[in-house]
Amino acid sequence: MGQNRLFENAAEQQPRPAEANRGGGTPRLRTAVRDQVVLRTLALDQMLPDDDEARLVWDFVCQADLSDLYASIRAVEGTPGRNAADPRILLALWLYATIKGVGSARELDRLCQRHLAYQWICGDVSMNYHTLADFRVQQGALVDRLLSEQLAVLMQAGAVTLERVAQDGVRVRASAGSGSFRRRPSLERCLAEAQTRVEGLKAELTTDPAAENRRQKAARERAARERKERVSAALEAWEEVQAKKEHRGRDSLKTPARASTTDADARKMKMADGGTRPAYNVQFATDTSSQVIVGVEVVTAGSDAGQLAPMQEQIQQRSGKRPQAHLADGGFSTIEELEKLNDPGDGRKLYMPVKNEEQKREQGKDPFLPQPGDTPAVAEWRQRMGTPEAKQIYRLRAATAECVNAQARNRGLQQFRVRGLNKVRIVCLWYALAHNVLRMAALRAVGEVKAG
Repeated sequence: MGQNRLFENAAEQQPRPAEANRGGGTPRLRTAVRDQVVLRTLALDQMLPDDDEARLVWDFVCQADLSDLYASIRAVEGTPGRNAADPRILLALWLYATIKGVGSARELDRLCQRHLAYQWICGDVSMNYHTLADFRVQQGALVDRLLSEQLAVLMQAGAVTLERVAQDGVRVRASAGSGSFRRRPSLERCLAEAQTRVEGLKAELTTDPAAENRRQKAARERAARERKERVSAALEAWEEVQAKKEHRGRDSLKTPARASTTDADARKMKMADGGTRPAYNVQFATDTSSQVIVGVEVVTAGSDAGQLAPMQEQIQQRSGKRPQAHLADGGFSTIEELEKLNDPGDGRKLYMPVKNEEQKREQGKDPFLPQPGDTPAVAEWRQRMGTPEAKQIYRLRAATAECVNAQARNRGLQQFRVRGLNKVRIVCLWYALAHNVLRMAALRAVGEVKAG
């Protein structure tokens, strides 16, 4: 039988008659009936399980201060216009979607129509993907504030102590292809072509009398204008990349500088699988005792070196307190940060592995002995990292930072769907806030945080 006939009219085919069982009778079966209209008198709240994570998210959102969002709504009593969607719904939808690994506004829009948990959050309030997409990238300040307020609540409850913080970077694929990276001559040629295209479409738009054609050409003109803006941003990014290459010198100048015409902020980075692709370097700092994210940053540098001090400053701004111990892998190690952040007199310590430890052991050298030229802070760090206590503390880094990064990966932090450093950072803030909502629920379940 041909393949076409095999699936021909598959929907109209009837199931085969039930064959007689061993006793000689025909089995009585409950078969699927999908064309029967049934009236089910159940509310959405009755259909959603009590332990669904959507309820946790909604409880958090209802306790959040969203007064700024309500104040910005222009549809008020006594004025014309369509009623605005409750900001709590939009916030809850994106938090729940982030937990479930949904990062597309179009997919979230479809889920609001088909999936029970999203329907429960909406409560029969209609959504569209434009509103969802705009809310996600426009509320960066709100999500940042909620993250800080959440951290303050957890610190007040004693669940977060900042006694030890583990930091790690994860490279996340950018929304740009490797072929979009071009050298300066190509970028200048693309800019000239984009400028010519924009001017030509503007001229057509003013002379065409047909309204429908004007709308179509306005859309084409907008696309050409955005293309020109992206190429202009790529030229600025090329200048930055070239300046860094000249500063580093030596082998860096062997390859020409390039910038992406799709996402000017993206940089080619060495990924975990050994390949090189356009990406961003996402930094999460996590409290080791609670696994609550206390700091989020996104950088365009492929190296983690130099990222500890900015993160400590951010943590202090969020919480009013600096971590007593900062745990990081060897990629963060710089002499400058060791001297700045490792202050035994103040009680602040860095826990990072000593470079070339195994190689020095093979040479018969003690890698933990102070080296000539070491400052007191660096010498103290070397000696301390050789003690069993320091090695035991350092093991918390992998159990905390790498665990949080793995959970973010499992929730969809594989590739960004937005472009630009600012939007990428906002998406990472959503991930951190969603992660902490679940951690708060887990800490509440074991009694470390009181309900309410």
